[in-house]
Amino acid sequence: MILFPLKIALKVMTALLAVIVVYLAVTASQIWLTSRKQSSLPADAVIVLGSAQYDGVPSPDLQARLDQAAATFTSGQSRLIAVSGGRFAGDRFSEAEVSASYLEAHHIPASAIVQGGGSDTYQNVSSVAPQLKARGVTSVLVVTDPFHEARSMAIASTFGFTPRPNPTATSPITGWATVPFFAKETLAVAAGRIIGYGRLSGISHPGG
Repeated sequence: MILFPLKIALKVMTALLAVIVVYLAVTASQIWLTSRKQSSLPADAVIVLGSAQYDGVPSPDLQARLDQAAATFTSGQSRLIAVSGGRFAGDRFSEAEVSASYLEAHHIPASAIVQGGGSDTYQNVSSVAPQLKARGVTSVLVVTDPFHEARSMAIASTFGFTPRPNPTATSPITGWATVPFFAKETLAVAAGRIIGYGRLSGISHPGG
């Protein structure tokens, strides 16, 4: 009789663990499938998620995203490009400022570029959402690395946009190097779906 409660507790814990494993496995597969999608449909704007810059020069990762956004704009698939990413300690420029300068140097008119900020994906989207909505944007092509696409699209949808996948095909992060990124995204998406991406951002950047 003494062992009976322990057996029940063990069964509950085992069942709970199984649910968690299945949930994470399904989430991981959804992230991977989304990473392979590429929308050919037009959208009102492109949202470029921020990435590192080095004293005014886009990192290879950010450049890959910007090249993708520029090609999408030039093809006529969108009419606006929203760039995001803030300025961190010691930086002279924000990621968004560097992105805008890069795009203008590649013949994207300044009038077609919207600048935001933010230190994570949720803040990136939040920073450009009001400006895009003021311009009548309802649908967006989300440009980022393939492993980051699912979470970025989910966050864009929380701001009322209809997101479409447009991951860069030239990300410098490839092959086995993507494994930890997919693992991180699996945990982030799994948590975001439960507690909300805004709350998750607040936990990651309290007071930000």
